[in-house]
Amino acid sequence: QVQLVESGGGLVQAGGSLRLSCAASGRTSSWRAMGWFRQAPGKEREFVATISRSGGNTYYADFVKGRFIISRDTTKTTVYLQMNSLKPEDTAVYYCAAARGDTATTRKYDYATWGQGTQVTVSS
Repeated sequence: QVQLVESGGGLVQAGGSLRLSCAASGRTSSWRAMGWFRQAPGKEREFVATISRSGGNTYYADFVKGRFIISRDTTKTTVYLQMNSLKPEDTAVYYCAAARGDTATTRKYDYATWGQGTQVTVSS
Protein backbone atom coordinates (compact mmCIF):
# COMPACT_ATOMS: atom_id res chain seq x y z
CA GLN A 1 0.00 0.00 0.00
CA VAL A 2 1.18 3.51 -0.82
CA GLN A 3 1.18 6.37 1.65
CA LEU A 4 1.50 10.00 0.58
CA VAL A 5 2.49 12.99 2.71
CA GLU A 6 2.35 16.53 1.37
CA SER A 7 4.28 19.51 2.69
CA GLY A 8 5.24 23.03 1.67
CA GLY A 9 1.92 24.82 1.83
CA GLY A 10 1.47 28.17 3.51
CA LEU A 11 0.54 31.83 3.14
CA VAL A 12 2.06 33.85 0.30
CA GLN A 13 1.35 37.16 -1.35
CA ALA A 14 0.05 37.36 -4.89
CA GLY A 15 2.91 37.03 -7.35
CA GLY A 16 4.92 34.89 -4.96
CA SER A 17 6.04 31.28 -5.17
CA LEU A 18 5.72 28.07 -3.20
CA ARG A 19 7.01 24.57 -3.75
CA LEU A 20 4.90 21.67 -2.60
CA SER A 21 6.41 18.26 -1.94
CA CYS A 22 4.76 14.86 -1.82
CA ALA A 23 6.70 11.98 -0.31
CA ALA A 24 5.47 8.53 -1.22
CA SER A 25 6.24 5.35 0.64
CA GLY A 26 5.26 1.76 0.14
CA ARG A 27 6.18 -1.13 -2.10
CA THR A 28 4.98 0.29 -5.38
CA SER A 29 5.29 3.98 -4.72
CA SER A 30 7.96 4.47 -7.36
CA TRP A 31 6.00 2.67 -10.05
CA ARG A 32 3.10 5.01 -10.52
CA ALA A 33 2.09 8.20 -12.25
CA MET A 34 1.44 11.01 -9.79
CA GLY A 35 -0.79 14.03 -9.77
CA TRP A 36 -1.73 17.18 -7.93
CA PHE A 37 -5.31 18.29 -7.39
CA ARG A 38 -6.81 21.15 -5.43
CA GLN A 39 -10.06 21.94 -3.71
CA ALA A 40 -11.26 25.39 -2.78
CA PRO A 41 -14.08 25.93 -0.24
CA GLY A 42 -17.44 25.11 -1.74
CA LYS A 43 -15.92 23.74 -4.94
CA GLU A 44 -15.18 20.29 -6.31
CA ARG A 45 -11.69 18.88 -6.30
CA GLU A 46 -10.02 19.76 -9.59
CA PHE A 47 -7.01 18.55 -11.55
CA VAL A 48 -3.85 20.68 -11.46
CA ALA A 49 -0.95 18.67 -12.87
CA THR A 50 0.22 15.12 -13.52
CA ILE A 51 3.48 13.36 -14.30
CA SER A 52 4.10 9.87 -15.66
CA ARG A 53 6.07 7.24 -13.80
CA SER A 54 9.15 7.90 -15.92
CA GLY A 55 8.79 11.66 -15.58
CA GLY A 56 8.80 12.01 -19.34
CA ASN A 57 5.20 13.15 -19.70
CA THR A 58 3.46 15.97 -17.90
CA TYR A 59 0.08 17.64 -18.30
CA TYR A 60 -1.34 20.76 -16.72
CA ALA A 61 -4.69 22.38 -16.21
CA ASP A 62 -5.05 25.43 -18.44
CA PHE A 63 -5.27 27.76 -15.47
CA VAL A 64 -1.75 26.84 -14.27
CA LYS A 65 0.09 26.42 -17.56
CA GLY A 66 3.22 28.54 -17.64
CA ARG A 67 3.07 29.12 -13.87
CA PHE A 68 3.30 25.67 -12.23
CA ILE A 69 5.82 22.91 -12.84
CA ILE A 70 5.45 19.30 -11.73
CA SER A 71 8.54 17.13 -11.33
CA ARG A 72 9.73 14.02 -9.53
CA ASP A 73 13.10 13.09 -8.12
CA THR A 74 15.35 10.38 -9.53
CA THR A 75 14.04 7.80 -7.09
CA LYS A 76 10.56 8.70 -8.33
CA THR A 77 9.20 8.56 -4.80
CA THR A 78 8.95 12.32 -4.27
CA VAL A 79 6.89 14.62 -6.44
CA TYR A 80 7.09 18.39 -6.45
CA LEU A 81 4.82 21.17 -7.56
CA GLN A 82 6.63 24.45 -8.12
CA MET A 83 4.04 27.21 -8.08
CA ASN A 84 5.04 30.61 -9.42
CA SER A 85 3.13 33.84 -10.05
CA LEU A 86 0.51 32.77 -7.55
CA LYS A 87 -2.91 34.38 -7.65
CA PRO A 88 -5.59 34.68 -4.94
CA GLU A 89 -7.73 32.24 -6.95
CA ASP A 90 -5.04 29.59 -6.43
CA THR A 91 -6.05 29.47 -2.76
CA ALA A 92 -7.09 25.90 -1.97
CA VAL A 93 -6.11 22.69 -0.26
CA TYR A 94 -3.67 20.91 -2.55
CA TYR A 95 -3.68 17.12 -2.68
CA CYS A 96 -1.08 14.74 -3.99
CA ALA A 97 -2.32 11.48 -5.52
CA ALA A 98 -0.85 8.26 -6.86
CA ALA A 99 -2.41 6.77 -9.96
CA ARG A 100 -3.17 3.09 -10.48
CA GLY A 101 -0.85 2.91 -13.47
CA ASP A 102 2.25 4.55 -14.89
CA THR A 103 0.55 6.78 -17.44
CA ALA A 104 -0.04 10.43 -16.57
CA THR A 105 -3.74 11.08 -16.26
CA THR A 106 -5.95 14.08 -15.59
CA ARG A 107 -8.93 12.05 -14.31
CA LYS A 108 -9.25 11.94 -10.53
CA TYR A 109 -10.95 8.55 -10.75
CA ASP A 110 -7.69 7.08 -12.06
CA TYR A 111 -6.02 7.85 -8.75
CA ALA A 112 -6.09 5.23 -6.04
CA THR A 113 -4.25 6.89 -3.17
CA TRP A 114 -4.49 10.43 -1.82
CA GLY A 115 -2.54 12.46 0.66
CA GLN A 116 -4.09 14.45 3.47
CA GLY A 117 -3.67 17.77 1.68
CA THR A 118 -1.76 20.98 2.37
CA GLN A 119 -3.30 24.44 2.56
CA VAL A 120 -2.13 27.13 0.15
CA THR A 121 -3.40 30.65 0.77
CA VAL A 122 -2.57 33.52 -1.58
CA SER A 123 -3.31 37.01 -0.31
CA SER A 124 -4.04 39.93 -2.62
